[in-house]
Amino acid sequence: MSERLKIRTPKSPNSSKLPRIMARKSSLLKQTLIFSACTILIIYAFFNTFLSSSTAAATTGISATTSSLFAEQISRENLLEFPEKATENEKKVRVFMYDLPKKFTTGIIENHALARGSSDLSKVSYPGHQHMGEWYMYLDLSRPDLDRVGSPVVKVNDPEEADLFYVPVFSSLSLIVNPARAGTVPGSDPVYSDEKMQEELVEWLEEQEYWRRNNGRDHVVFAGDPNALYRVLDRVKNVVLLLSDFGRVRSDQGSLIKDVIVPYSHRINVYNGDIGVEERKTLLFFMGNRYRKDGGKIRDLLFQMLEKEEDVVIRHGTQSRENRRTATRGMHTSKFCLNPAGDTPSACRLFDSIVSLCVPLIVSDSIELPFEDVIDYRKIAIFVDTESSLKPGYLVRMLRAVSTEKILEYQKQMREVNSTCIYL
Repeated sequence: MSERLKIRTPKSPNSSKLPRIMARKSSLLKQTLIFSACTILIIYAFFNTFLSSSTAAATTGISATTSSLFAEQISRENLLEFPEKATENEKKVRVFMYDLPKKFTTGIIENHALARGSSDLSKVSYPGHQHMGEWYMYLDLSRPDLDRVGSPVVKVNDPEEADLFYVPVFSSLSLIVNPARAGTVPGSDPVYSDEKMQEELVEWLEEQEYWRRNNGRDHVVFAGDPNALYRVLDRVKNVVLLLSDFGRVRSDQGSLIKDVIVPYSHRINVYNGDIGVEERKTLLFFMGNRYRKDGGKIRDLLFQMLEKEEDVVIRHGTQSRENRRTATRGMHTSKFCLNPAGDTPSACRLFDSIVSLCVPLIVSDSIELPFEDVIDYRKIAIFVDTESSLKPGYLVRMLRAVSTEKILEYQKQMREVNSTCIYL
């Protein structure tokens, strides 16, 4: 997108000399939304809620077959509470969450289970994947009011009282309902259509009074996966989109003026050990798909340059349970973790690195980061432009020159980033 800088460095939230990425988000309502999303999502993304033992606790036994999905399962034990400080001197935003037809929410969970041979829908739950933010937002807004004390969001039951309207469609999960792409595997013709779901969602929204009132401009939709809602994005481009990045969104569909970049869910276990480098024998670690499209082509070039370097572990690996275990061990025993662009500028590996206390080395010229007005990413990550990263020996020399004291400071800041987000 031409208006975005090709090479960028994250802006300090406290800097008066540098232009701030979020400065254009001037309305109090927008700032409150950002703060709300930060409180709801960063808590999970940077600690052990996403795809960890607490995630299992939050989802175990949640049935996708009943209309009162959360009537018995949601409790204080399953979800973290909001700190009261989060709302001091803050204007609370009032949110009305649509009661969508089941086919846009829990029906997608059921279809995902059915496509994988499940015969007992009473035991299915939202499956773990890197775009689970939509699930946690839905889960939070479905909690009883007594369990939401301290939240910067007030859920209202009367749409006339709402500042924002949340559309809780599971758009990212819908993309992966079918285990294989149609036609790529014999007998894999899909029984579920994500495209049909998208079209029917928009048709439903366009019938709603409050959508028509402002043509969706006061509505919020989670579209974490870069391909989420791709078929109907032009028809919902007025809404506030919660995105992982702008990699596949045109400038007339999304921008930092109205939309919010949110974290991925981390896919490996949280590192619960002490800050330190004694057990981190590897200088630089990467495990992931070597071959990507678009900006992700940098990966193959970095592989060629780094795979023979001493103290550097760089491996090709696709998503699997065993590979996640291997990546967990690698990140937990490395000082730095390589974060190159994927098919789009961002990837969940950044958040894997953060929960591993493995200092992220970000090589992605067009990346936009979650909540840059709250988190100073220069304190928790190292940024290198693509051109410099491909100079022979440049990355390794640079990393070897980073002192132990500096690495410990990075690790300390990564541990503190969650509380920083909450209390600013």
